Amino acid sequence: MQPGQMGYDRGITVFSPDGRLFQVEYAREAVKRGTTTIGIKTKDGVALVVGKIISSKLVEPDSIEKIFHIDKKIGLATSGLVGDARVLVDYARMVAQVNRVSYDERIDISTLVKRICDYKQTYTQYGGVRPFGTALLIAGVDEDGPHLYETDPSGAFQAYKAGSIGMDREEVQEVFDEEYDDDMSLDDGIVLALKGLKRSTEGDLDPASLEIVIITTEEDFKKVKEDKIKEYLSSLE
Repeated sequence: MQPGQMGYDRGITVFSPDGRLFQVEYAREAVKRGTTTIGIKTKDGVALVVGKIISSKLVEPDSIEKIFHIDKKIGLATSGLVGDARVLVDYARMVAQVNRVSYDERIDISTLVKRICDYKQTYTQYGGVRPFGTALLIAGVDEDGPHLYETDPSGAFQAYKAGSIGMDREEVQEVFDEEYDDDMSLDDGIVLALKGLKRSTEGDLDPASLEIVIITTEEDFKKVKEDKIKEYLSSLE
């Protein structure tokens, strides 16, 4: 950063002369330090895949939660500051519940994503707050079929067929660019996501450190058991 720009990274509401909000950019850097998180959409449904970082053999892997249940057919995966993500998870659950109580139906995925991103954007606009240091992959199935969205600390969002957030995002995206197929099954999509994760980690994947959730038209939010994860890894090899 240039010496003349140092004052512009102190306040969230102050633009730099070249039109940047430095606090938002710093929040994006926090996401880049987070766990590699992957989402993939197929004709059968959508899956979220996370490789947890187990810092010690004394840590219980199940206590590290990276994928959250929002509604029957909506899940959310995070990369970045997990504490910030939990605030957004609570907000997303509240929005989904209010919609169900008010209209007696599940909330559309796109509507939920917009509400979350509106909430995130307010934390870039007022003094005395800071942006959420987390990015989200929001996946689900509604009347229009499977959906996968990526949200940014700034409050921006995009829909993806396959996407990744966190560290080594570029390596995963290269795998998707090379091998993603619109007609692949959900099982094939999960294997492809694991292939991307393996390339990013440059090592063997441990089933105990992997968390996979699937959502389909027939099935609600469902965590994949370790035995099934081993089958996916066998297919990968």
